[in-house]
Amino acid sequence: MRRQESSTVMQRSWSRHRVKGVVFILLVTVTLLSCSKGGQETTGQGNGAGRSAPIPVRVTAATLGAIHVYLSGLGTVTPLETVIVRSRVDGALQSVHFTEGQMVKAGDLLAQIDPRPYQVQLEQAQGQLARDRALLESARKNLKRYRTLLAQDSIAEQQVTDQESLVGQYEGSVKLDQAQVDDARLHLDYARITAPVSGRLGLRLVDRGNIIHASDPGGLVKITRIQPISVLFTIPQDDLPDVLGHADTDRRLPVEAWSRDATTRLASGELVAVDNEIDPASGTVKLRAQFANRDDRLYPNQFVNVRLLVRTLQDAVTIPASAIQHGTQGRFVYVVQPEHTVALRVVQVGPVEDGRSAIVAGLAAGEQVVTDGIDRLHDGAAVRLPGPPADQADGAAERAAGPQQRH
Repeated sequence: MRRQESSTVMQRSWSRHRVKGVVFILLVTVTLLSCSKGGQETTGQGNGAGRSAPIPVRVTAATLGAIHVYLSGLGTVTPLETVIVRSRVDGALQSVHFTEGQMVKAGDLLAQIDPRPYQVQLEQAQGQLARDRALLESARKNLKRYRTLLAQDSIAEQQVTDQESLVGQYEGSVKLDQAQVDDARLHLDYARITAPVSGRLGLRLVDRGNIIHASDPGGLVKITRIQPISVLFTIPQDDLPDVLGHADTDRRLPVEAWSRDATTRLASGELVAVDNEIDPASGTVKLRAQFANRDDRLYPNQFVNVRLLVRTLQDAVTIPASAIQHGTQGRFVYVVQPEHTVALRVVQVGPVEDGRSAIVAGLAAGEQVVTDGIDRLHDGAAVRLPGPPADQADGAAERAAGPQQRH
């Protein structure tokens, strides 16, 4: 009985071990099959990567052209002349002959001070002059008679000498009176306030009827000369040799004034002066450009962007600035090869003008560079260039086939 039970237990244990073995074999088989499929998929993916489709790009050819080299800086519009019109005499402001913001010329009447006090002073001086001139004339006639009598030995010589002194006194009085007349006439003329320079008037600072003085600090009105007008701007001291290289020539460097956002050209002028020292705090030097400003687009104290043309590169190799990339090797471009692949080419970039860069070295005219689709490129990558649209291609084919059909 015990033997039968032991045999049954052994059979059951053997069955369990056999089931475990079968399960283990199945797991190993599944694992091997999975690895085999993964290797095949990896191989398939590798083969697919090797046969990746060409990358679509846009290209443009490097061309020869002129590139203008500019120096840029920030500037302030500054009038060539700014004058505060003040009265030279004291008195009541009788009338004002201008409107605020008016353009005036030198010599135009701006205001009139009550002239009556100065007219009275002039008449007094003229009366004194007339009196002293009459006395001088009488003294000269007496001197002439005394000299005749002295020649006849009829009077003493001392009397002639005294008469000569009296004539000299009257001559001095006449000169003094004449100076007083001129001074009174000048004050009367100063009662007419005229424009000392041509320009645009500002806001009126004194109203009619007020008593004004020559010592008033504010003055009557301000005049600024705006035609022509100048712009003061600065450039780095390292760029100064490019400017001074033209100092010995008669040709003045062209200058352009642009709006604050550098989108609108306001005026064109020329460089007229360079400061005689460099600012040690900023390492910059001041320059002055002059503009005709006939359309009044430049206004005093206006901030502008300034571009100074220092030279022009002729027959320079130029490409769009968007084609130039930056990397660890420096600046480079992708050049399209005949087999429709790209080659990474390191270039030396020169000045930039209107979105086109001059290439100093590394590229020749006529070579095609990639301008769009650059992000996915690498050295040796295959590319696909854009072709003409289908209707254009069909039209070209028909035009090519047309003559043959006529034959």
